[in-house]
Amino acid sequence: MSIRPRPLSVCLRRLLLGGSVMLLGAVPLAALADQATPAPQDNGNAGNPATQADPEKAKLLGNITVTAQSRTQEVQSVPIPVQIVTAKQVDTLEATDLSKMDIFIPGLVIDASQPTQPTYEMRGISTSNFGIGTESAVGVYVDGVYAARSGGSLLAFNDISRIEVLKGPQGTLFGRNAAAGAISIVTNEPPDKFEGDARIRFGNEGERYADALVNIPINKDMALRISVLDNQSDGWIKDAANGQHYGKNDDWGSRMVYRWNVTDNTRVLLSWDHERLNQPPSPAIGLIPLSSDTNQRAPFPPDPSTYLNPLHAPLYNDAIGAAETRTFNGVTLKVDHSFPWGELEATTAWRGFDTFNRGDYDGTDHVVTYLDTTNIEHNNSWYQEFKLSGNNNLMDWVSGVSYYQEQARQTSQTNINTNSLDTLAQNVLGVGTPLADISNALASLGLPFTLLGDPWHEAISNDGNFKSYAAFGDVIWHINDQFDVTTGLRYTRDEKEFSWYNMPRSAPAFDATIAGLTGLGIIQMLPPDAQAALAAFSNNVIFTSAVGVPVYASNTWNNWSPRVVASYKFTPDVMGYVSITKGYKAGGYNSVQVGSTFQPEKVTNYEAGIKSLFPEANLLLNASVYYYRYNNMQSLALDPNSPATGLPIYVVNSSNQEAKGVDFEAQWQPVKDLRLGLVGAYIDSTYRNATAPDGTDLTGQPTGAPFFSGAASVSYTWHDIANGNLEFNLSQAYRGRTRCNADSQEQGECTISPNFQIGTSEQRTDARLGWQAAGDRWGVALYGNNLFNKRYVIGVNNISTSVFGTPFATVTPPRTWGVELHAKF
Repeated sequence: MSIRPRPLSVCLRRLLLGGSVMLLGAVPLAALADQATPAPQDNGNAGNPATQADPEKAKLLGNITVTAQSRTQEVQSVPIPVQIVTAKQVDTLEATDLSKMDIFIPGLVIDASQPTQPTYEMRGISTSNFGIGTESAVGVYVDGVYAARSGGSLLAFNDISRIEVLKGPQGTLFGRNAAAGAISIVTNEPPDKFEGDARIRFGNEGERYADALVNIPINKDMALRISVLDNQSDGWIKDAANGQHYGKNDDWGSRMVYRWNVTDNTRVLLSWDHERLNQPPSPAIGLIPLSSDTNQRAPFPPDPSTYLNPLHAPLYNDAIGAAETRTFNGVTLKVDHSFPWGELEATTAWRGFDTFNRGDYDGTDHVVTYLDTTNIEHNNSWYQEFKLSGNNNLMDWVSGVSYYQEQARQTSQTNINTNSLDTLAQNVLGVGTPLADISNALASLGLPFTLLGDPWHEAISNDGNFKSYAAFGDVIWHINDQFDVTTGLRYTRDEKEFSWYNMPRSAPAFDATIAGLTGLGIIQMLPPDAQAALAAFSNNVIFTSAVGVPVYASNTWNNWSPRVVASYKFTPDVMGYVSITKGYKAGGYNSVQVGSTFQPEKVTNYEAGIKSLFPEANLLLNASVYYYRYNNMQSLALDPNSPATGLPIYVVNSSNQEAKGVDFEAQWQPVKDLRLGLVGAYIDSTYRNATAPDGTDLTGQPTGAPFFSGAASVSYTWHDIANGNLEFNLSQAYRGRTRCNADSQEQGECTISPNFQIGTSEQRTDARLGWQAAGDRWGVALYGNNLFNKRYVIGVNNISTSVFGTPFATVTPPRTWGVELHAKF
């Protein structure tokens, strides 16, 4: 809701002037943009050549309003690098969630190969998903409400209005855990008129997508908006042994929003969101050529020169009960009231979700290397914020307080069997295959016992109780008509309690056999080395720390996140700015590393930019340069040989980083029906201080972020085609190659075999040709994503390599294409 420019009361003015001494600095934060009113459709002479666009209409290039600084402003007047993604752009790319279009947002990388455990990266800053004990450095907000856990952060798009991607620390107004940037997703509110919309898509790989909405005015003060979506497909890869399809979509969502204008100055918004995801897990494409004999063990150690190319290799996955599921519900209540001197907005929100993710982690269907991992999460969170804002000729101001509470539970399981336990004994412990040897000996004696084929289960459970309190203030001082100075400050207090319980391994069938053999006196007759092996298998072999003993941690962290911004309007359409911003990400815990605690991450960002609009040329140009220093960044790294067990384990690794870079944006409308766009990002990100898990010094080496990424688009509209408009859209995206360091190969991020490449530059080309009837009452479109079928190996997982010799890879999906039908009523 826009702030009405009315005089501040003397009391509030004195309060703000006195408090402003504390407002040392912070950079404008997550934007919730109100999309600009589109230019009127051309109803003029059909078939005429496109004419020069009206310079006044050119201002619409930048006429998108945002609330990046908790104030309604045109994006061109906000001194932050912001990329706006409109609902139309989402539809043009047929994106069903943000990960399906991240390559068209330079500097943003979303790994959604596991949608219940996605990871986000912005400007080279990322946080690996290592459980409920940590949070992303990229804050995701839906209608202003923070999505704390990654399990509930990547939901299907449902009746969205726009997405605002803010780059750089956004801590002053958005709060903790936006140290790299913020993604603000804004949904549509119920308007006063009746409307309905329905859309269906049919495409290759059995794609079947549908969404629909209806907006119902109840009376002059109330309205209800309901939307649903269903996204299904048959998958793009099939298991060569059992025919099961992977890469499928199975997602259903609904949303309901109720608006009540209680008075002319008071509005209530109540919304409910629901999503149900139920699909196979990410396919694990094995790299080792094996026969159809499922008792064959892979050569150990593996020889990278013999690896299969995962882009052409068959898929063999055998995880029992494999699935990735999520049930999400969220309720948000917003109440805002306008006073003569400003506005009060209260936001109350609850979020709850349950996720289950079990997938194959050896990339084979061989019983002797069976390995699956399972992540199970349950989460409930409450959020409350009160925000006051107002403005006058001297200043625009906003202040507020917030409270966040979260309860989270997680279970991290590893499931093997006694056949794969024997492989571990041979490859890691160097004691041969004791279980097979004992079973063969028993069989030769005619005894009906075997130690093979029994399931083996290990797990760590975690409980987290988190609270966060915050108070913030931000003032834009109007020094004169051209010069503004912004000062802001947020105080955050995080209180966290966390626990680990490493369960004793569960192998009831194996234990029953051992008990039977012991009762018969057979175990006592075995050779000493066989008895020693069996004794070792009476305990955990994967999660070995503090078995059966609950471990607790409790921490409190306090932080002040300031920002200072100076902006100057050289002309009404050209603004320059400089800023200094600090960001903060709360400390936390590694869910599978018992007792591990890491301290908060902190970043200082220096930025200078320009935002410009040239109406006569119908041209918009924006650019910024920045430099940041990031301290105590936490990442999940594979330690191939844990000192405790010799087994591979993911550990939390700390590093200090720095980066310098450039962001730029250009939009040009040379004629009325032609629009061109170009966005790009350059970054040089290196370690200031870092050590790999194996002790390798990474100081001065690149962090992996590519130098350059960019996207270009072109759209053209022909009018009066079959009594409607025909529009063509073409989008091209590019992301540079991974900049490798001395640890990249071990982490599976750079080339490890001569038979395929990892970390290469990526390209994607999307196109859409759509016709819509007059008034957009109905329409039809043809679309293609990844038109040239560019496919890439995006990583190799080595978790099973140093145990079973079975690395596996993740690859990008192939080209998709289809037809879309839509209607409005």
